[in-house]
Amino acid sequence: MSEHKVTMNSSRPYLVRAFNDWILDNHCTPHIVVDAGIQGVQVPADHVANGQIVLNISPSAVKALMIGDDALEFSARFGGVPMQVYIPLQAVMAIYARENGEGMVFGSEPGSPDPDGGRPSKSQEPREGDKERPAGRPSLKVVK
Repeated sequence: MSEHKVTMNSSRPYLVRAFNDWILDNHCTPHIVVDAGIQGVQVPADHVANGQIVLNISPSAVKALMIGDDALEFSARFGGVPMQVYIPLQAVMAIYARENGEGMVFGSEPGSPDPDGGRPSKSQEPREGDKERPAGRPSLKVVK
């Protein structure tokens, strides 16, 4: 009997949709961390720092949010200027609740480019014993 390796679709779109719903159901504000260097990412370049951008994707901040199997897209205003945002899901590095940092950091998946090993920068990693958030960057907590 020969064994066939079953290839699975990426789990990232399912997890992003699920975490977005979970965060909203808990009356929190979903934010995503995006690798702006991935090909196809269309975000406001003025707001990119260190190759990343953090975006609020709550219903009050964006219009027509669509989380498909390949990309996340919506329209929003940045500095009063309307923009259509397009993010291939492989560029979503994390999704978390602004209020408490609960969420998920994504690692690499087979077939997905992973320029930094899928690990958040040191300024994003939660550190043991931290009581206050570092200024400017959210703290992320891995949910198991």
